[in-house]
Amino acid sequence: MAKKLSRRLQELQKKVEDRVYQPIDALNLLKETATAKFPESAEAHIRLGIDPKYTDQQLRTTVALPKGTGQTIRVAVIARGEKVQEASANGADIAGSEELIDEIQKGMMDFDLLLATPDMMPQVAKLGRMLGPRGLMPNPKGGTVTFDLAGAIAEFKAGKLEFRADRTGIVHVMFGKAAFPTDDLLVNLKALQETIDRNRPTGAKGRYWRTMYVSATMGPSIQLDINALRDFKFGDAA
Repeated sequence: MAKKLSRRLQELQKKVEDRVYQPIDALNLLKETATAKFPESAEAHIRLGIDPKYTDQQLRTTVALPKGTGQTIRVAVIARGEKVQEASANGADIAGSEELIDEIQKGMMDFDLLLATPDMMPQVAKLGRMLGPRGLMPNPKGGTVTFDLAGAIAEFKAGKLEFRADRTGIVHVMFGKAAFPTDDLLVNLKALQETIDRNRPTGAKGRYWRTMYVSATMGPSIQLDINALRDFKFGDAA
């Protein structure tokens, strides 16, 4: 049974034409349709020409959003010895060793991002069943397994995000808040596009970019001209 759309969303959908929008127009419309009673995020949903069941067609990486995420990120760190103190001194919200692993096993999930030092990964592996489904398992490709805790904490708190293509080859990623100025959203979206291009899987064949839609958290989907975004240079007429 199809889910009935709210009257608010039905009205907003009338504002979105059945066409592909230029980047600036799409982002302006995203802002116009962010009418929920809470600060909505700006989201991108990108279908790529990949089949992630093959290891050479998987996409998992990070993007540093130049204008930030608009969110406060709670960072937990699993390390040992002096690295625990280093993490706390550099802004980690939670830091610990085996005792933190035990707390997480008991259900403590009061964090948005988990970092781990490489030497702790054998113990962290036992948390895979809990953290994996939530997208919180530390991974070297995502920059969340590192000895450079100070650098990693600073980057993620400043707007670095980890993202991956789901099993159908679609990337879902938040690239700011709908309340951001349009130009700031465009800067972040361009950084995301360049990151996806730079990390094209070696096994990707044919047309890599299929479709891109943007939306506010509770708003309608707006199709964006991906070629126009890829060709966009700052300094172009908006």
